[in-house]
Amino acid sequence: MVPNPFSWLLRAVGVAIARLGLISESRARRTAELAWPRILTGIGRMSKSAADVAMVGAALGSAAITGVGYAGPFWGAAFSIGGGLAAGTIALVSQRFSADEIADAGQALRSSAALTVAATLPIAVLFYSHPAALIGLLTDRQAEIAFGADYLRVVAFGVPFAGLNLIGSRALIGADDAYTAMVLRGGGALANIGLNGVFIFGLGWGVVGAGLGTVLSNVVVTTAFVVGLSRGRLPAVGAFPMTVSVRGAYWVRDDCWDIVTIGLPVVGRNSVWTLARFPLLAFMSLFGQPVAAAYIIVRRVFGIMNTPGWGFGLAASSLVGQELGQGRESTAAAYGREITLYSVVMYVMFAGVVCAFAGQIVGVFVDSASDPSVPIAVTMVYVAAAAVIPQGIGATVAGALDATGDTRWPFYSRAVGMLGALPLVYLGATTPLGLYGIYLSLFSETCVPAVVNYLRFRSGKWKAISREYRPDAAD
Repeated sequence: MVPNPFSWLLRAVGVAIARLGLISESRARRTAELAWPRILTGIGRMSKSAADVAMVGAALGSAAITGVGYAGPFWGAAFSIGGGLAAGTIALVSQRFSADEIADAGQALRSSAALTVAATLPIAVLFYSHPAALIGLLTDRQAEIAFGADYLRVVAFGVPFAGLNLIGSRALIGADDAYTAMVLRGGGALANIGLNGVFIFGLGWGVVGAGLGTVLSNVVVTTAFVVGLSRGRLPAVGAFPMTVSVRGAYWVRDDCWDIVTIGLPVVGRNSVWTLARFPLLAFMSLFGQPVAAAYIIVRRVFGIMNTPGWGFGLAASSLVGQELGQGRESTAAAYGREITLYSVVMYVMFAGVVCAFAGQIVGVFVDSASDPSVPIAVTMVYVAAAAVIPQGIGATVAGALDATGDTRWPFYSRAVGMLGALPLVYLGATTPLGLYGIYLSLFSETCVPAVVNYLRFRSGKWKAISREYRPDAAD
């Protein structure tokens, strides 16, 4: 594996925690090897999302920022579905791969891909055919509707590919190869940023250019996953951990059932945020455009701060799943506990860096330092930096529970957290509570899942649930 400063830093933090006697050094090193590529992938993809907003904001102003922001929940539907079904993928692939049942792992991957395409195609058609009506549900400002509709109409073509990318990525991580997934998806994010620069500034295509860059980069990454997994290697990337025939069956009832039963609560959990963003952004519009633009900027920054959860959550899924595939429940539990502590430490570090450069970060998104959204956004960044830290518990433990098949409680926790957040934002918009309603909503989103998920994992009830999904060889 190619050494780099970030992987070194992550390992160093893990070793330091281990020297304090809080976690096992061997487990910390194994976690770091899986987590760092995924965290870098997350940084790349969240930076891409931030770049979309920053570039259109610099080129077209705050109305374009809010327009693209209003399209965000719709585009997020692809990730809600793909990410949910991918939870079933990683659970089945990790357990079967560790039990050396490679053919069965490949079957799980094919079934996951078929389910994802079937679920996302109708969504893509809806986005393409009615973009203005959909954006109009969130705002009545015509400039924002026009920008959002133009963007949504184009990214509709990328919806199935975005879902398939998640399936391919989770399959590789379940097979203990987060590095290749990082190279492909992180490379796609960098290509997206480059394409956006050309389309938005070079060709003057505005939000349409931002959408086109997103579609093309997702198509390229999907193609790379298909070629690499079907041939067992990819030029300039190297060998893949397993080879999957594209000519095998795509519908195997038992596998599809397992993927759906594991993944459906995760689809629900992901959809809680996606669906909640619709009323959330509608309530934000009541504050006026400066606050709405500031909030959309801060959500992009929050996404970057949240990237440790990408790595540690999926490392927990892979490592807990692999231990369960070998029947080692106590080691699986130890991984879940220790990865969570490791994750919290990294969240604190990420939040600290963002706080130190809050003003400069916000300045990247606007065309003028005098924009009225700037001071609002800077304060929100500080609040978000504190609110994101509980995600170190909530996201990581959710990943561990995903590997066991116990996916309902993370869904419940996410739903309750958002049910608390929505009325707080509405009260902020309609009462003297003001911006404090937004601040409190950020904490509701993260603290409730952290508490509920932690208590569920600590109960140990996931052990019995996981036995229903383990390969026969490990029973």
